[in-house]
Amino acid sequence: MNGDDLVLRVAGRPVGRYVTRPELPARLSPRPYLHPVTTLAGTAVTELGPADHAHHLGVGVAVPDVEGFNFWGGRTYVRDQGPTELDNHGSQRHTAYQLRDPDGFVEELRWVAGPGELLRERRTVAATALTDTAWALDLTFSLTNTTPNPLSIGSPATNGRPGAAYGGFFWRARKEETAPEVFTARAEGVSEVHGRTADWIALAGSGWTLVFAGVTEATRQDPWFVRTAEYPGVGSSLAHDARLPLPPGETVVRRIVTVVADGRLTPDEAAALVRRAVTA
Repeated sequence: MNGDDLVLRVAGRPVGRYVTRPELPARLSPRPYLHPVTTLAGTAVTELGPADHAHHLGVGVAVPDVEGFNFWGGRTYVRDQGPTELDNHGSQRHTAYQLRDPDGFVEELRWVAGPGELLRERRTVAATALTDTAWALDLTFSLTNTTPNPLSIGSPATNGRPGAAYGGFFWRARKEETAPEVFTARAEGVSEVHGRTADWIALAGSGWTLVFAGVTEATRQDPWFVRTAEYPGVGSSLAHDARLPLPPGETVVRRIVTVVADGRLTPDEAAALVRRAVTA
């Protein structure tokens, strides 16, 4: 760990390590991340650089297309061409902490690519106890266009790949022998929840459950991106149907609270913990 890395704690228990300056190749779009993140019993619920997707880095913020620059890592989806290796990777650079406590922090970051700084981010992370078997990770990010020109955020979906509108908050979950179950208050299964909006969405593994909830109105309007079979992961979709414009000086803000629980929750249990988490 370097001097800016930290360990998040809930009631004194370590539940997550935040790495600010990972030493990664450019094609992985280096960026700060949380890994490992664990339940209160110590079960890891994130993965870092797995063989199936080396650019999946635990929990963080990643965008595959900011005005053509890749802040997600890996190949770039090019319309009428498909996934393509391009020399267009950006990086997120930790600048400073505005606040740093055992249970959370406020961080300033610069999103830098070929032309220089494109975005400046303020990231707020807080860890809160909910029960003896569950805690909540509250993550807010605000992205401000610091260039004199209009920018826009895209995704493989807006570039021609249906169903791949990932970009924004992303949680790469623990991969197990059996794919996790996914459900919301009204639906279950990837085909029923992927690409749709929901107040919350749960991913349930062998002995753990993650429940993701958009807290602000803008966040709740983003459809969820969900994978379980190829790999387990849940994220938001900043650019689902169309590119998200970001004029000079303008800011986009999103806030997601994730319940991290031991055991497999029922929909009613998941909903109750979400209600508690968003009002904590």
